[in-house]
Amino acid sequence: MKLRNAFRLITVLLLSSLLAACASTPRVSSQADPSGDFGRYRSFAFYSPLALEQNGYTTITSNRIRAAVLAQMQARGYVLDEAKPDLWVNLNAYLQDKTRVTTMPQVDYDYYYSYRARGYVAVPYWRDRTDVHQYTEGTLNVDVVDVQRNRLVWEGVAVGTVGRSTPDKRGAQIDAAVAAIFAQYPYRAAR
Repeated sequence: MKLRNAFRLITVLLLSSLLAACASTPRVSSQADPSGDFGRYRSFAFYSPLALEQNGYTTITSNRIRAAVLAQMQARGYVLDEAKPDLWVNLNAYLQDKTRVTTMPQVDYDYYYSYRARGYVAVPYWRDRTDVHQYTEGTLNVDVVDVQRNRLVWEGVAVGTVGRSTPDKRGAQIDAAVAAIFAQYPYRAAR
């Protein structure tokens, strides 16, 4: 009986640590246009209005994402030039409710009294344990568009689990997600 409870506790701890590890880092992907001439881009500006600002106004979150992208672009040598940019940067984010269903086989034992054996006998039986986990998945999209050709030249996407958090922690998570996206942006501004 104690061994079964210890096994269940270890299983729960392993699964929760695995889920926590998955939730802490977003999945990041990027794609670049092979015909994009990244050697000539020097300046950028944010697309107006951003896809992130669908209702026509900025929010605390959209301002934080914009500031994080601004810092990443400037760290790569690009200059913010709203009058005549080489690149437009557009941002989009959305949330989606998801459900994860996992099923795993589980063995358990029942005990019967055997009159022939004159004692209790443990008989194993198998069953499936199904766990249902509901969570919210967030997607952050960064599009970089060549202004002259009006063509998307690079796109970075981060997808991860979103949960309730304090404003400071949420800001740090936004900064980390934007940094993870731009870690896949290998280009620097032309000199």
